[in-house]
Amino acid sequence: MRFSPRTVGLLSAVITVTIWTGFIVIARASAQRTLLPLDIALLRILGASLVLLPWSWWMVRQRRIATSSLGGLSPLPLRTTALLGVFGGALYAVLAYAGFFHAPAIHASVLLPGSLPLWTALLAAWLLRDRITPLRAAGLALIVAGDLLVGGSSLLAAWTGAAVWKGDVMFMLAAASWAMYSVHARRLAVDAVQATMAVTAFALVTCAPLYVLLVGSGLLSSHLGQTPWGEILFQMGFQGIGAVAISGITFTRMIQHYGPVRSTMITALVPGLSAIGAVWLLGEPLHWNLVAGLLLVTTGILLGVLRPGLRPAAADKAPQGAKLHP
Repeated sequence: MRFSPRTVGLLSAVITVTIWTGFIVIARASAQRTLLPLDIALLRILGASLVLLPWSWWMVRQRRIATSSLGGLSPLPLRTTALLGVFGGALYAVLAYAGFFHAPAIHASVLLPGSLPLWTALLAAWLLRDRITPLRAAGLALIVAGDLLVGGSSLLAAWTGAAVWKGDVMFMLAAASWAMYSVHARRLAVDAVQATMAVTAFALVTCAPLYVLLVGSGLLSSHLGQTPWGEILFQMGFQGIGAVAISGITFTRMIQHYGPVRSTMITALVPGLSAIGAVWLLGEPLHWNLVAGLLLVTTGILLGVLRPGLRPAAADKAPQGAKLHP
């Protein structure tokens, strides 16, 4: 059965937004169960490896890619694999998952996907010499204001002994790590799927053995031995296969159909939807500063991807429209 390009694009958009929204809600729910942050990060790596690495190895063998590395597990050169792997692999995962152990999902809804365009724009201006237009600067200013409304309150509460600010800082650092990965991926002009394969291969080869060594020596705590198999398999399935492999492919297909600008507008739904999910499914309170921060960040994302005088469809066809901030 063959689907039309429009149907494929729509399905890809729905799947991408659903998985990205679910990532925030499920990660926070997981933090309240058995596993520790590094446990979840390991299961993310293992789950993604089950799908992506056999595919990468087969692709390298079939196409005889001369620049592959890590024994054919990565379709990219070793230097590129390591650079992308450091920022887009375990570092992002550990920071994000650790953040959920300190801060609620609603904070992540604003600070994790919300601050990503901010870091991406700043890093692109520094590393790629991208020009920040007045319209984009206005959008970034709104994002900063929204982040301050959410993160500022938790910093003030730190004087009372609350640890929410630690999670907020980790969310911001995780977004910065992913922005560094995306800017370098754009600078090196690598394929999105191949980059995901390379990141997964690097994490499996470097981080997984280090995790085993540290746990085995007693230097690192782990709750994997106390966790039911059902939870372990679910985390491997959702965090690895879903959040890494499937959403990576559907996001790429969404970009191919809708273009970068309209795709960014679609993914701007994630902060609001994940906040609603946190309130409805996790029972988290929605205070006025969170609502205001959410509105400011979402408006900033939408404002930052538009160019003056261009509709979304026209902006997608323009040369600058290819500069994606995922």
